[in-house]
This record gives sequence, C-alpha cells and structure tokens, in this order.
Amino acid sequence: MKEDNIKKAIKASLSIVLLAIILVTVVIIIMKYNVEGEKNMPFKLSKITIISTAEGIEDLQNDNNSKWKLNILQNNDIYFTISKNEEYNKEDIIESIKIENIRVVNEPKLGEIKAYMPNSLDGRIYQYKDEFVITDKLEYFGSNTNNAKTLEIGNQGGNILMSFVNNGIGIYESNDDDIIKHDGTLISKLGKTKEDLDFSVSFDFIIKVKNKNYKTNINLDLPCGDIIKDGTSTYEITDTDKFIFKREK
Repeated sequence: MKEDNIKKAIKASLSIVLLAIILVTVVIIIMKYNVEGEKNMPFKLSKITIISTAEGIEDLQNDNNSKWKLNILQNNDIYFTISKNEEYNKEDIIESIKIENIRVVNEPKLGEIKAYMPNSLDGRIYQYKDEFVITDKLEYFGSNTNNAKTLEIGNQGGNILMSFVNNGIGIYESNDDDIIKHDGTLISKLGKTKEDLDFSVSFDFIIKVKNKNYKTNINLDLPCGDIIKDGTSTYEITDTDKFIFKREK
C-alpha cells in the first residue's frame, strides 16, 4: 500500500512538472510572438518611400489682380512596396491592402493635416479636394495589374500610395516674381521654418492573404529632410523588419 502511494505521488509530481513545462513553453511562445510577430508571411512590406515637397495652388479669389496668389501646400507622398515571399506557394495572392485608423499624433504648429488617396481622373496623381480625403480607410484590391488610380495592386506584389498634406500654411501673393518654383522653397517666401511644419502620423497597415489579415502599426515623422532649403527631399525606409506584423483575431 505504501509503495502504491509513493508511485501515485511520483506520477502526480511528474504530471505537475509536465504541465508546468507546457505552460512555460506556451508563455514563451506567446511572449516571443508579441515581440517578433509573424516571421514568415507570404507577402511583406519591403520598403516605404517618402517624398516631401510643397507647391502653390492658384487662389481663384485674386481681388488684387496680383501676378501670383498661391495657396501653399506642403505634401508628403508615401509609397509602400509589397514583395512576395518566394518560399511560399506561387498560388498565394494579395486579396487587399488596407490603411486605417489614421491619426495625427503630433500636430504641426501651422496648418491642418489631411490624408489623400490618388484621384481616378486623368492628369495629376492627387487632387486636393474633399472627395479624395481619406475619412475612414484606404483599401487597395489585388488585381492582375498595379493601378493607383483605380486602387489596385498587383496580386503578386506591387506598390500602393497615399499622401499626407498640410493645407493651411498660408497664401503667397506677389507681383515681383518672374518665375515661381513649386517646391519647398516656396515656404520660405512666407517666412516659415521647418519647425512650423513638423508633424507625425500613425496608422494601421493590413495585408490580407487567403482571408488572413496581417497587421502592423506604422508611425512616420513628416516632412522628411529640409525641404525649405532643398525644395524636395526623398527618404527610404528599408529596415521594415521593425514593423511587427501579427494576425488579426
């Protein structure tokens, strides 16, 4: 009887130890996933390219009949490159790419920030009208071709784009300039500095493949570079492993 009790106690102890090992293993896996996220996705965000500049839009209410009356906008065009993981089945396709939960985390000292989608009209990629403001989310659907104006991305990878624009920098009015250069140097004509323009944004970026959503959060400090001095500045983010993707529940 005593030996039976000892055997039962040993079995119970081994069961407890085994259960503890399983629980610790599960906790480690969960903690590792929370830190590292998905490590082998069928598609990945491989690059973000930011082009910051400015331009002047003609103000139609030119009561003084000035040679130049321009509403100065500071624009930041963002290009996201999605690449295929060649280790995955070639039949895997991108169903959609979504950008949502857009927030201005730090407002600029001057102006108002709005997010714009490409317009579906001929000519310019962007038209800064209310109908093209992203109010809820921006969604590109997988297609045979990449076409920003129809919000389509190649289902084997490609690019999507959007723009963050400061609409309220000011009006530049002059009769003295023979030529106006439409870039960041325009802002200096208003006596404004880079510190007046700096802002940051945050948004969720979601890649959908086979009804599975892979989601990360992205924060960007804008504009990039010294556009008041250089006119236009380009910045590439290639260390995209820092954006931790996780499956949405």
